[in-house]
Amino acid sequence: MSLPEQVRIVEVGPRDGLQNEQKVSLENKVKLINQLTDSGMPYIEAGSFVSPKWVPQMADSSDVMHTIRRKQGVTYAALTPNLKGFEAAIAASADEVAIFGAASEAFSQKNINCSISESLERFAPVMEAAQAKGVRVRGYVSCVLGCPYQGEVPISEVVRVAKALHDMGCYEVSLGDTIGVGTPLQAQRMLSAVADEVPMPALALHFHNTYGQALANIASCLPLGVATVDSAVAGLGGCPYAKGASGNLATEDLLYMLHGMGISTGIDLDKVAAAGRDICTALGFQPRSQVNVALHAK
Repeated sequence: MSLPEQVRIVEVGPRDGLQNEQKVSLENKVKLINQLTDSGMPYIEAGSFVSPKWVPQMADSSDVMHTIRRKQGVTYAALTPNLKGFEAAIAASADEVAIFGAASEAFSQKNINCSISESLERFAPVMEAAQAKGVRVRGYVSCVLGCPYQGEVPISEVVRVAKALHDMGCYEVSLGDTIGVGTPLQAQRMLSAVADEVPMPALALHFHNTYGQALANIASCLPLGVATVDSAVAGLGGCPYAKGASGNLATEDLLYMLHGMGISTGIDLDKVAAAGRDICTALGFQPRSQVNVALHAK
């Protein structure tokens, strides 16, 4: 198996990252997204249209989407849990939306207060509305390599949920190791099993770095043919289920590894690192990216 020549990065820092941090000003969110745009990032998850009661950090997503400087060819996406969220995202000119399910029954109940099957049913009206408007929908599957509540998650459940999202019309399904417990062979086995039911070009990886395994897991999966990876600038976003642990894989660390493997991304690492340092300064902590720290020390 050979490595992909190019990997598409999905930057989730402004949404998945910042929703786990303290309140960030509109000005700083907009500045971050504009800097990421300037770095050559092809896809930026810019906001989330969930209830502000549940995620107050994302309450200004509409203002963010209306204020950012957009660049042709860049996708500015938003997370939408239901039809109301979808309509708000479209009103804010989101290019694309994302819906999210879990491979763990326990996580689904704790996270969105319903079963996996019920959660998938809730997305039917969103998919219908998106198809009517010609809007592309991306799907997320949480807990593909473990769950904070039930522990091990059967691979068959990951396959079932990923296939359901793809069959519903999600053009891409992102497989998320939400608590970052997976290791390389587990990651390979999980991806291979899903790829038996969902075409590899329609799959993406979203691995958290809680136990320091994210890069190793991605490196082990690249030869299988996956060519889209999610990451967050500066490693923004803690893991809410592991106190003190880092959450998202840092985009800088991912870029350094891919570029070092001769894989093209079209993204300027130094510009991403500068964006990461700026948002972390605003938040009052150091970047959680080892590459960012090393570049800055130079």
